[in-house]
Amino acid sequence: MESSNTQEAAYMGMENGGLLISKRSGKEVRIGRTAHSISSSSLRKKSDLQSISKIRFGLLKNILSNLQEVILGTKLAILFPAVPMAIVAHVYGFGREWIFALSLLALTPLAERVSFLTEQIAYYTGPTVGGLLNATCGNATEMIIAILALSQNKIEVVKYSLLGSILSNLLLVLGTSLFCGGLANLNREQKFDRKQADVNCFLLLLGLLCHILPILFKVTAKTAHQIVALPTLNLSRICSIIMLIAYCSYLIFQLWTHRQFFEADDQDGEEEDEEGSEEVAVIGFWSGFAWLVGMTAVIALLSEYVVGTIEAASESWGISVSFISIILLPIVGNAAEHAGAVIFAFKNKLDITLGVALGSATQISMFVVPLCVIVSWIMGVDMDLDFNTIETGCLALSIIITAFTLQDGTSHYMKGLVLLLCYFVIGVCFALNKTPPVEPNMLNIANTSINNIVI
Repeated sequence: MESSNTQEAAYMGMENGGLLISKRSGKEVRIGRTAHSISSSSLRKKSDLQSISKIRFGLLKNILSNLQEVILGTKLAILFPAVPMAIVAHVYGFGREWIFALSLLALTPLAERVSFLTEQIAYYTGPTVGGLLNATCGNATEMIIAILALSQNKIEVVKYSLLGSILSNLLLVLGTSLFCGGLANLNREQKFDRKQADVNCFLLLLGLLCHILPILFKVTAKTAHQIVALPTLNLSRICSIIMLIAYCSYLIFQLWTHRQFFEADDQDGEEEDEEGSEEVAVIGFWSGFAWLVGMTAVIALLSEYVVGTIEAASESWGISVSFISIILLPIVGNAAEHAGAVIFAFKNKLDITLGVALGSATQISMFVVPLCVIVSWIMGVDMDLDFNTIETGCLALSIIITAFTLQDGTSHYMKGLVLLLCYFVIGVCFALNKTPPVEPNMLNIANTSINNIVI
């Protein structure tokens, strides 16, 4: 029953300007393909349902077909055994560093499958709701890890992991994509549309301003021997509200008024053959929703393992928590999305690559970070936008160099190489920086002591 509804719900329309045509209740709804949806599909593989179609029992057929599409319908299916292995390692008390490594590895296919399920639900909800789902669930793994870390009052882990996601997208993903794409297309001029890149860079600069102001506020207040913790926290909360307003405006800009800036065109003959099978919803709405809830629950469980064992892994491996959070977590957690961006750079489709890298960085900076500040406010945890001097300096320089890299609308491998070298230098910096972070409560005590001495 559900499979027949699926066939009626959507059909491929590549000849219609690269837009999907979804048929619901006799109406045609045009659904634009975004860079994220196209990039995610590059890691999927066509499922062979011939043997399953011979099964006569409808319920069993639907269950097996869903398992085939959701679990085996990705090139990352080989990593799924890490999920039960991480759970078993936790239950039977294996080494905490092993629990951390297995959980981190298991999050890779789960993050890609959440993107797939979100896209499947979008076939039934239409482009607007689908775009909103992607805008809120696109970085679900980072969001869940951050909220769980906040619940354990590990504010520095939250800041490090979110900062690492932004740096990873701007320098590692974009740098690798431009470098590989430039080498693969030495004899072809690589161009991209600057409109989408400009919008994302403007928002990233706004987010950077909101990160710099608390630091400047703290420095000024220290010079005047004032208590800085509470004013800095209040400033961060106000800035977070403004950032969320800016992100909502960005969604209106992206989904309604200037949707054409963000719709990726992927109509070459080769891509039609490769991606055409992904143009039709392959599972039903309620099946997709149930799978999405289940995947999110598993991600939450594994994220709890990651947050609870990150210090043990740091001690066992002899590397700092900042390096693990800023470098390792984003690389492994977003490996699927990153791979898709690089694949399309090889095909000289930089608009898709930029949509993935810059879009994810913008979503983390303007949505996930301020949301964590607001959520921590509700939870009674004092998280601000002060990411410390070194971290904020790395963020500022990364945004500036990325903006300069994309200013002329062309690319070559040297631009990608410079971005990669910048990421390597930042990685070395945090690998060598093993200074323990200053917790907010210690900062309050220090500020109070200073004022008592002055008085």
